[in-house]
Amino acid sequence: MPLFLAEITPQNADEALLQHIQAAVVAANGEFIEAQVTADRRQVFVIIETEDSQKVASGLHAAGIDVDELAPVRLVGADLSDIKATRPASGYLVEWDIPAGITMDQYLARKKEKSPLYAQVPETTFQRTYVREDMMKCLCFYDAPDEEAVVRAREVVSTPIDRLHKLDNSFVTSND
Repeated sequence: MPLFLAEITPQNADEALLQHIQAAVVAANGEFIEAQVTADRRQVFVIIETEDSQKVASGLHAAGIDVDELAPVRLVGADLSDIKATRPASGYLVEWDIPAGITMDQYLARKKEKSPLYAQVPETTFQRTYVREDMMKCLCFYDAPDEEAVVRAREVVSTPIDRLHKLDNSFVTSND
């Protein structure tokens, strides 16, 4: 099934909001894969698996959840079954606005070529990326001791940072 990224900008994300999002997704016959909340609790990034994104969008809207964007994405650097099984926490999220003209094939070739370079920054672990199918941007998740380590990791792979978010790992996202 296709994956979608829902970007939500609430006044203040909390556990109840995530539960409402999950319930709305499931009621629309989608699967809630994961949600990551920024440390300031002003942005939520939700990954949803569904055959009917319009039904999910309508369900979220009916639940009073305003979605800024709902876009198809591709998971890179991790296996979806592992994400579903472990729901790994991440410390940081990098948003990169992909320059115009880069195709998915070019992006994937570059990712394959550059990923081994992360070994030069052993304190930072690249976890996964969600690339929008329209190539507008990607979300890269890292486990790192601090922002500086994430910046070093991005420098090593010669990839810019358009927005860097510390994530709030106090939320539990499960599919139960």
